[in-house]
Amino acid sequence: MKSDKIIYINDRPIVWDGETNVLSLARKAHIEIPTFCYHSELSVYGACRLCLVEIEGRGLVTSCSTIPFEGMKVYTHTEQIIKMRKTIVEMLLANHDQACPTCSRSNDCKLRDLSTKLGIDKIRYRKTRQPKAMDMMSDCLVRDPNKCVLCGDCVRFCSEVQGIGAIDFAHRGEGVIVTPAYGKSLAHVDCVNCGQCAAVCPTGAIVVKSQSEQVWQQVHNKTKTVVAQVAPAVRVALGEMFNLPSGEITTGKMVAALRMIGFNKVFDTSYAADLTVIEEANELLSRKTKGENLPIFTSCCPAWVKFAEQSYPGLLNNLSSCRSPQQMFGALAKARLPQTLGVTKEDLCVVAIMPCTAKKYEANRKEFTTDGIADVDFVLTTQELGKMIKEAGIDFNSLEPESMDLPMGFASGAGVIFGNSGGVSEAVLRYAADKLQIPMPESIVLQEVRGTSGIREAEVETAVGTLRMAVVHGLKNAAILADQVVNGTANYDVIEVMACPGGCIGGAGQPIACESNTRQQRNQAIYNADKIMPLHRAQDNPFIDEIYQTLLHEPNSHKAHEMLHTQYRSRKRIEDEETSFSAPSKEERCKIRVCIGTSCFLRGAQEILAATLKTVEDNAWHNRFDIAATFCTELCDLGPTIVINGEIIHRARLEDVKSRIQSEASLREK
Repeated sequence: MKSDKIIYINDRPIVWDGETNVLSLARKAHIEIPTFCYHSELSVYGACRLCLVEIEGRGLVTSCSTIPFEGMKVYTHTEQIIKMRKTIVEMLLANHDQACPTCSRSNDCKLRDLSTKLGIDKIRYRKTRQPKAMDMMSDCLVRDPNKCVLCGDCVRFCSEVQGIGAIDFAHRGEGVIVTPAYGKSLAHVDCVNCGQCAAVCPTGAIVVKSQSEQVWQQVHNKTKTVVAQVAPAVRVALGEMFNLPSGEITTGKMVAALRMIGFNKVFDTSYAADLTVIEEANELLSRKTKGENLPIFTSCCPAWVKFAEQSYPGLLNNLSSCRSPQQMFGALAKARLPQTLGVTKEDLCVVAIMPCTAKKYEANRKEFTTDGIADVDFVLTTQELGKMIKEAGIDFNSLEPESMDLPMGFASGAGVIFGNSGGVSEAVLRYAADKLQIPMPESIVLQEVRGTSGIREAEVETAVGTLRMAVVHGLKNAAILADQVVNGTANYDVIEVMACPGGCIGGAGQPIACESNTRQQRNQAIYNADKIMPLHRAQDNPFIDEIYQTLLHEPNSHKAHEMLHTQYRSRKRIEDEETSFSAPSKEERCKIRVCIGTSCFLRGAQEILAATLKTVEDNAWHNRFDIAATFCTELCDLGPTIVINGEIIHRARLEDVKSRIQSEASLREK
């Protein structure tokens, strides 16, 4: 051992081998230093101060932000450090909603775990914050500011990985809070419902909005026939809820548990994924032949679709018109199962078991209803299913495996690998290989689209030219490629986008991952599941062939488009009509409304709004103007749009607005 690579932690030598901070070195030395705000995939924040250590010659420092140096001597649990950690946690607990037994994060709450490990049995400090209202308006998430410890993990993930910034810090000092823009609900801002904020939240401040109670009601209702469709990523993560190894495939046990709960039939969303492969591949081939609307973006991820609708409406014609497998399954189930099961459509309840929180939002979209009846009635995450199994008192680990119901319980390996980032691209290529004369085996393994990097590329030579593919996960990475497409600097035929790290296996509805390699184990398990499948291509699934013969006729047919495809539209980034910046007044004032929708925002509306507020503030004209930000228009090319006393001004310039304000102020001078 070279002495210049030795660090001393509690007087024990540890080899320094490229670790970027003292915290990583301590973990290497089997010492778990507590932390709230440190996340290996996010920037170093150093705010919670729980990870303080003492370094000889430097005193107390945060271990997450301190770079090691040769010969460093670190002490991790001195008397002073332990007292400080206890004090910090006690102060957090003092303002924390302590309804722990009823909190959905009770079993994996980091605050509760730390208080136990630190031996805290009483709280010496009084509460200093007033209770705040919970945000219950989102289809997917519940936000409880009374449980927030201000670690900022949700803020940084939304900004650094997803590139959205739908939630951030507001106010200062003791009044600081984490909140969506303008204090609105997550449902009314540009949140895409990916739920990754809930996945990284160490407490119950942001959690998945559960529908398990509604599903129990359906199961207990004897007039209802309740069927489940289960996404491929669920089978490699559900076992974690029952202390099984990450990535263990529990399909058979899961099916048995669902039947014991009371589900009448259990089907596989991978069946609909096979259908998606065929519809999307034919759509790609048509576009490639015609040379139009390329690249084609996949549309299986509802978080990505909403992001595109909000931020890239000019690319909506590039999105595949295919519904996601969840919604394809729902449409087919509501069309065929009432007759085969002998029930009315109104009494058939379709429950989707998903790794994704955004699927709850997707199921509620108006586009996915037929004759006023939703194609998918409820969406449960993997977490919710695990809790329902526990509620029912089922000993999951001892269950004998059972098989899914036919015909919609049979799938090929192509449908299963949809759970991984890159899986959709690989599955489409398996289908298109014959049509494009690609000399590849049935079970195509395209290593270029596999892996963990945020953006991956592959090129395949075909009969119609080179097929250029890109695979991306994380919406910030997706925005990079989308910008390149808009600017004309990207040259792809297919771009696969998934919002969550690693794809669906890393969805926010999956069990909270405590180990850093959990996603990799789930990822490999999906590919292992593909290997043992009897069929590896969607077109070889006999039940897919049957659905085309009896109902859909052929890929991309009129009937297929009616049932399996949809269309997308531009959306406002902020849903509410306006946010006022003026105090209520009975006096008649000049109304100024500044649109800060996407188009106007990008063209400088924010600067105009700020300058308007400053002008009014500097001149004490509060009694003369009523100023508000609006979100009144869909994306257009006329921004910035300002409305002054009912007069709409398009392509407004700052100097013109200032001049108009001066004129209006003079008219109201007293």
